[in-house]
Amino acid sequence: MRIATALLWCLAAPALAGVPEPEGFRGEPYRAEVPATVMGRPGLSPEEAEALHAQGVPFLDVLPHAARPEGLPEGTVWREKPHLTIPGATWLPNTGYEALAEPDAAYLRQGLERATGGDPEADVVVFCKRECWMSWNVAKRAMEWGYSGIHWFPGGVEAWQDLGGDLEEVHPAPR
Repeated sequence: MRIATALLWCLAAPALAGVPEPEGFRGEPYRAEVPATVMGRPGLSPEEAEALHAQGVPFLDVLPHAARPEGLPEGTVWREKPHLTIPGATWLPNTGYEALAEPDAAYLRQGLERATGGDPEADVVVFCKRECWMSWNVAKRAMEWGYSGIHWFPGGVEAWQDLGGDLEEVHPAPR
């Protein structure tokens, strides 16, 4: 019986380990279960994110910009919904995709430069929504670019709200 129990635990261990980190960046679907770490560094709990926010650490929201729906009849007025985020966060839309066009990569670099004041060791929190690979991709990309103070907040705006945190409307950071 002990051998059978041990065998079952061995078979279950990979499932209990959660989602592994991919070697590269993650593509579609972006809304899916995420790993617990980025490049081996654990993601922030909501309480840790809240503490860093209280200390004034910059927060970067990387949720993409909503695209105009395809197939709208000509002349249809389309209004984008307001983008709500963690207070004080800088919104860098379209920077979390698996592959970035050079203008989007430059926009992300510029946003990181502004957030860190040019100090690659400065703390910065990267987030979007719960179970969203966009923030994971940005955190990994920033770490690969030499930013050692990157903190990934996998719970994003939903976890922030679960803590009772407010949200505010923002517009994309200038390019």
